[in-house]
Amino acid sequence: MANKQSFTPEEWTKILESPMVAGIAVSASEPSGLWGSLKEAFASVSALASAKLDAGSTELVRAVASDFETAEGRSDIQKALRQRFGDAEPHDCVHRSLANLREVSSLLDAKAPGEAAAFKAWLLTISQKVADAASEGAFMGFGGEQISDAEKATLGDIAKALGTSV
Repeated sequence: MANKQSFTPEEWTKILESPMVAGIAVSASEPSGLWGSLKEAFASVSALASAKLDAGSTELVRAVASDFETAEGRSDIQKALRQRFGDAEPHDCVHRSLANLREVSSLLDAKAPGEAAAFKAWLLTISQKVADAASEGAFMGFGGEQISDAEKATLGDIAKALGTSV
């Protein structure tokens, strides 16, 4: 079973930030305004919290979720996300996110082959939850579409980056 010790500190940081990065890719593909962005961020955090309690979660998913609960884990994630996205425009965020997810996919395949498929599926689930969290093009909660074409395309790009299908 793969866990934090299966990876170097640099690799672990990439694995650790991947759930947030998967959500950021979707959010950045079609910015939703303040309330939509908050809903989408909450969807990512909620998926992380529920993963730790889900009996079906792999050891690796639970290790990532547990690290989010530590001050050190949160600090590592914040630093990594600042480095990755600090100067980025939304379209850059999507490209940088996809690059991270490709790296994570390779790491998982090499160092956690038994859990790679489940972890990648978890990242796709997080992406989908973020896409579902807020209507795009809505005004004060009315109208709009649940998932925009840009978000749908990004979900497909995430699946490709992870080497999976939607």
